[in-house]
Amino acid sequence: MKLNLKIWRQKNANDKGQMVTYPIDGIDGDMSFLEMLDILNEELIIKGEDPVAFDHDCREGICGMCSLFINGEAHGPDRAVTTCQLHMRKFKDGETIFIEPWRAKAFPVIKDLIVDRSAFDRVMSAGGFVSVNTSGNTIDANSIPIPKHDADKAFEAATCIGCGACVASCKNSSAMLFVSAKVSQLALLPQGKVEAKDRVLNMVKMMDEEGFGNCTNTGACAVECPKEISLDNIARMNREYFGAMISAE
Repeated sequence: MKLNLKIWRQKNANDKGQMVTYPIDGIDGDMSFLEMLDILNEELIIKGEDPVAFDHDCREGICGMCSLFINGEAHGPDRAVTTCQLHMRKFKDGETIFIEPWRAKAFPVIKDLIVDRSAFDRVMSAGGFVSVNTSGNTIDANSIPIPKHDADKAFEAATCIGCGACVASCKNSSAMLFVSAKVSQLALLPQGKVEAKDRVLNMVKMMDEEGFGNCTNTGACAVECPKEISLDNIARMNREYFGAMISAE
């Protein structure tokens, strides 16, 4: 398979950056998208050129590191997959493929296709956890019975891998789907009830401070999410937030 790759190259956050064209041949349809980029980088290194910088880690659709905008879609033309799970059979021989990093103010470009997503880490640090003192005081697992419906919903929210596809797909670069998934994961369980009000207020506040936009209600985030996180979580977070605001007054 022959392909014409147009890849965003940017030396650092201050560099203007530009699309650079790379023809590539010998690509098998069973290769993953990242394997194709590996082959390109091997060719560039042999030529003495700077390889394309891109994030990757597990290559199993678990970590969310391999976040790329491919032909105008987060993680490419397939659904419910990350970039590392995208296979080249989704493309046609001779096709031109546009490859870009996430485009969001809160995700500044580090180099080429790599962006700084530490804003997500700071949102999580603001409240995406349960405070339990286990230092020298190990306790049994929570024994409170949890309705299966609630447990299932909490598990579905917990599948969010924080890749940022929701932000990249939203015209306002909103992080509402990500934050709502993290809030919902704990809001549905008894372990998360103690800090529920502070959690949602602090996480939403940090989300705003990091420069993420507001929700657009278009649902693009859920469509492009590789873990199919539901928009129901945004509604749940809004209820949690307004309830916490009323209690705080």
